[in-house]
Amino acid sequence: MFTGIANAVVAFYIFMLVPEYLLRFVAWVLSRFVYRFDIKGDEHIPVEGAAVLVCNHVSFIDAVLLMAASSRPIRFIMDHRIFKVPVLGWLFKLAKAIPIAPQKEDPAAYEAAFAKALAVLREGDLLAIFPEGAITRDGQLQPFKGGVMKIVESARAEGIEPPVIPMALTNLWGSYFSRIELRGGEQVAMAKPFRRGFFSRVGLNVGQAVPPSK
Repeated sequence: MFTGIANAVVAFYIFMLVPEYLLRFVAWVLSRFVYRFDIKGDEHIPVEGAAVLVCNHVSFIDAVLLMAASSRPIRFIMDHRIFKVPVLGWLFKLAKAIPIAPQKEDPAAYEAAFAKALAVLREGDLLAIFPEGAITRDGQLQPFKGGVMKIVESARAEGIEPPVIPMALTNLWGSYFSRIELRGGEQVAMAKPFRRGFFSRVGLNVGQAVPPSK
């Protein structure tokens, strides 16, 4: 018992010291034991160097599934409000996700987010952004905000040419983590724990890299 407790303490210390291991474990568990996660085109995710991953935003668990699909750590730009969601907010803080607020709401936080995003690319790491700016409320792809272009243009101004990797999550609309339930006239997520049961099939399609000049 003493040895088991000691191992647990050491494991927890290592997870806190290098949170990528914990995050990858959580992502692996969720993608294997909650869903049947099919990935197509993961060879298009660069194994080295900077890149911008661009994906549709269907549910609160989208970032976790992208983590499960990548062999490299990913830094996410995410709405600052998601950090207030229990458990998920803590996980995204461990992942060093970059909080962003609307420019009209908090101009300083808005600019700080893009400065941090540029630093990620400067260091040769993977940066992910959900260009719709929010989780869909009807299951359809929403108009893109200007964040992707701002990031790419800022990087090019510094001589960085990160490829843009298009991604599409599929069959997540209607799952527990999507905003499909109607409560008090507002669409909410995480209302019915077993809405689609366990092991429902979801997917991620990864497209070929697009040069930033396009």
